[in-house]
Amino acid sequence: MMNDTVFRPWRLLLQALLILGLLAGRPAAAQEQVKVVYHFVDGIDQASRGLANIRNHLRAEPGTRIVVVALGDGIRFLLNGTRERNGRPFDAAVTALASQGVEFRICGNTLSAHDVPLSQVLPEAKVVPSGVAEIARLQAREGFVYLRP
Repeated sequence: MMNDTVFRPWRLLLQALLILGLLAGRPAAAQEQVKVVYHFVDGIDQASRGLANIRNHLRAEPGTRIVVVALGDGIRFLLNGTRERNGRPFDAAVTALASQGVEFRICGNTLSAHDVPLSQVLPEAKVVPSGVAEIARLQAREGFVYLRP
């Protein structure tokens, strides 16, 4: 009985300090910028869905840093003259999202494998040596979350 009386104030103090420590750590985590890499690899339909997802994402979380990495069939929307199934050109959507800070990266290996000249790539897209290596780097070294629409 005496031990409980003696240790109770210390136990309450330790619990209070633990709670304060947990709460003190929250604001720093809340201030970290969310970083997302969108992986486009499946062609026109995925690109249409993915760009719509990104617009919705930015409406919900305007400060999010978004990088789109396109490889394989996913590069087509970043080429001059490519249109969505409804006839709308992709270049306007890419330009609009780029003006909001979205970064577009296109796989150099895919461009080479399909003999696509750099002159066909939209100016908003940055060529990276390897799309899969870029995705891995963003996740492992820069803390990006991976999404594939």
